[in-house]
Amino acid sequence: MSLIDTLKDNQKQAMRDKDKLRLGTIRMALAEIKQREIDGRTELNESDVIAILTKMVKQRKDAQQQFEQAGRQDLAEKEAAEVVILQDFLPQPLSPAELDELIAQAMSETGAAGMQDMGKVMGWLKPKVQGRTDMGQLSGLIKSRLN
Repeated sequence: MSLIDTLKDNQKQAMRDKDKLRLGTIRMALAEIKQREIDGRTELNESDVIAILTKMVKQRKDAQQQFEQAGRQDLAEKEAAEVVILQDFLPQPLSPAELDELIAQAMSETGAAGMQDMGKVMGWLKPKVQGRTDMGQLSGLIKSRLN
């Protein structure tokens, strides 16, 4: 079953359960996916959908942080709840050991020797870790290894 089908099934279940927050979050995700399909005039694959959901999680986390700084705890809690709902649809995050192993494999296969090879390593890793790790954190780990 594709990720879009899973989202649609969960949307129906949220309607039956009268879970307004979950329903609204899933609708928002499906609307974003549909908009991307319309804009690109193409059907999205699984990795595209994961990238969209990952971006939405990052946006929610940023908004949550801003609401907390502004003293709006009620809105921060809503954003945090949306993050949890969206993360239900993303693949399981990679453990630090798995991440280290993938970085080592990427460096050996691309022949990375220095910072000039950062793009090669990131290009090799991105499809394998999309939605399973924070790309900023991954970039930092690769930089520390290449220095």
